[in-house]
Amino acid sequence: MTRTLMIAAASAAVLTLSPIAFAQQAGGTADEAKAMLVKAVAAVKADKAKALDMFNKGEGGFLDRDLYVFCSNVSDGKIVAVGNPNAKQLLGTDTRTLKDPTGKAFGAELLAGEQKPEGQFTEVSYMFPRPGPDKTPVPKVSLVTRAGPDVGCGVGYYK
Repeated sequence: MTRTLMIAAASAAVLTLSPIAFAQQAGGTADEAKAMLVKAVAAVKADKAKALDMFNKGEGGFLDRDLYVFCSNVSDGKIVAVGNPNAKQLLGTDTRTLKDPTGKAFGAELLAGEQKPEGQFTEVSYMFPRPGPDKTPVPKVSLVTRAGPDVGCGVGYYK
């Protein structure tokens, strides 16, 4: 009887923890990235300073597995928010100067997408490290859009 209860308890624990372990390992999807971006735009419109702070800290649901928000000024391209813990050194950088390891100048494409009228989404493909200890660049697609009169934001997913 005790053995049966122990097996049942162990099985329940494994079943309970399995979705958590799976969710932490699986990366975000294109649909999840777009949903986070729409949520980020709403947050910027509600309170820009608070939203940028949340994005930088990865709070409020703006850092989920390998999905995170990044934003820059649409006027000068200065990066004002980065949710990726591996990319904090980019804060204050001109987006237009960003190139991936293959030499692709993806930063100019990101900024061009952020400068389009509100409601338009642009996809930009490039190589970039995932959040976490591994800093190896991998294929990424970012969706970017204008989030207000002076800032544009994006959320990318890794392939």
